[in-house]
Amino acid sequence: MKRRKTLVSVLAAPLVVALAGLVAPSAANAQPDLSGKTVEFNILAADGADVAATEAAVRAAGGTVVTSNKAAGLITATAPENGFTARLAGNRSVDTAARVKTIGQAPSVRANKASAKAVEQEHKAAKAGTKGAKNAATAGMDPLDSQLWGLTAVRSDLARTRQAGDKRVKVGILDTGVDGNHPDIAPNFDRALSRNFTRDIPFDENGNVVDGPCEYRGCVDPADVDNGSHGTHVAGTIAAAADGFGLSGVAPNVSIVNIRGAQDSGYFFLQPVVDAMTYAGDAGLDVVNMSFFVDPWLFNCSANPADTAEQQAQQRLIVRSISRAMDYAHRKGVSQIVSLGNSHQDMANPLPDATSPNYPAGNEHLRQIDNATCLTMPSEGPHAIGVSAYGPSQDKADYSNYGTERISVSAPGGYFRDGFGTPWFRTNENLILSAYPQNVALTEGAIDADGNVTPDGEALGVQKACKADGVCGYYQFLQGTSMASPHASGVAALIVSQYGKYSRGSVSLAPDKVRRVLEGTAADISCPTPRTFSYANVGRPAEFDATCVGTPAFNGFYGHGSVDAWAAVTNGKKFLK
Repeated sequence: MKRRKTLVSVLAAPLVVALAGLVAPSAANAQPDLSGKTVEFNILAADGADVAATEAAVRAAGGTVVTSNKAAGLITATAPENGFTARLAGNRSVDTAARVKTIGQAPSVRANKASAKAVEQEHKAAKAGTKGAKNAATAGMDPLDSQLWGLTAVRSDLARTRQAGDKRVKVGILDTGVDGNHPDIAPNFDRALSRNFTRDIPFDENGNVVDGPCEYRGCVDPADVDNGSHGTHVAGTIAAAADGFGLSGVAPNVSIVNIRGAQDSGYFFLQPVVDAMTYAGDAGLDVVNMSFFVDPWLFNCSANPADTAEQQAQQRLIVRSISRAMDYAHRKGVSQIVSLGNSHQDMANPLPDATSPNYPAGNEHLRQIDNATCLTMPSEGPHAIGVSAYGPSQDKADYSNYGTERISVSAPGGYFRDGFGTPWFRTNENLILSAYPQNVALTEGAIDADGNVTPDGEALGVQKACKADGVCGYYQFLQGTSMASPHASGVAALIVSQYGKYSRGSVSLAPDKVRRVLEGTAADISCPTPRTFSYANVGRPAEFDATCVGTPAFNGFYGHGSVDAWAAVTNGKKFLK
């Protein structure tokens, strides 16, 4: 696979925020004054520095350490908004310091992310259309599985007759949370290992609503709650139980672990994301699905001339912090599956960015993006297995990012406008059906207080299934690369189940081996003819036109091909050598 960016080039610029001249340690009186309201800062320890020394430097500069991740060297601290970073400038234990901004967002959650929301929930504007590897457990199909074209596209229906997954294989969901009480999630939900690394933020420092009123005392949601629905949808696609009820996931016997890094509102702040990534390694998780992208910068550029020095420092800190966390997780044996994004662009030839920084609102400005020094995180982070999305016809979904530079494999992500000229066109069934938290369905008006699907919910294809004991589950259709990566994560979990080493009640397989099997057994999909594919007939402007480069074995639309669960569990051994 062709690679062009290295973190060395991206981080070549000085990483310390030099907002004032260097201050000699003895010249305390010459330090900048601290002033202004108290705000949060992220501080990254220098390579090789003792994090305790960095914490001491933070306190000496007038800050208060709130939390510290020693694995990645990332600290969150509070301090007066003026003068604090200047006091840290030149300290050898500090790599970078920058004021906290939101640094990640699951598509479809926040209203000010209208383009992302339009991708995953585009159909809302239309009416609905028509145990060890040697003793592998198998599974059958569930009643709603007939609507899961993605499940059969990756041949999970066949794979589960040979390998349906091992409960000792743990898949982390780094997202908005997981509804651990959903009847399709509960059988495979690991409560003991699940964690919520976030604290609800009712309002920001300017009084704007972020998460709104806290639902729980202490403003920390339990680790089995999802107030956004995105993470639960992802979890269902990966590992909803195959138990004769509702629907099932690609790997219906593996365990789901919630490692929540997102606010209720859908924003991902740096410290919770890094904490979740490093926890995945410490907790022995085998696979982590990351269906989110980095905010407030669509591209994190080391020295974009359109950005201020403070903004440049923030972007360098984001790239370096997440990269450290991903390196750490990789060393600990975690395979990291990442969605490529929904910006309909070739990742090697990025479009100008007029959306960043998108938080706080009103600070956006036009930037020309230099491919060599700008990274989208975590999809361009180290060890990321990038996944693009296709629709039921196998056409690349109009929204999906692509390009040979970062793509690994492709998977079903849904494509509402697929099937132009046929009854498929603009129908919910083109999308991906998965689990929907009841609390969110009620809030969004898809069900009423009695639990019945409303007319609005019916138009969206929302479905309800109930057990004999009266327990009910709800399901919704979505589309996006966020829906594609869970299919790949499910196949990765089956690979670990089939070929992993079993020891002391756990199972493991090196991430590089998982990647080789995942890519090696993927089903080839050729570029379209002609190679430049136009979406004009489905109502998209010329900006969406995409050119596919490569061969059937590897190309920019599909990578090494579509993930294939059956091939992975029956023919993957040869790729382990």
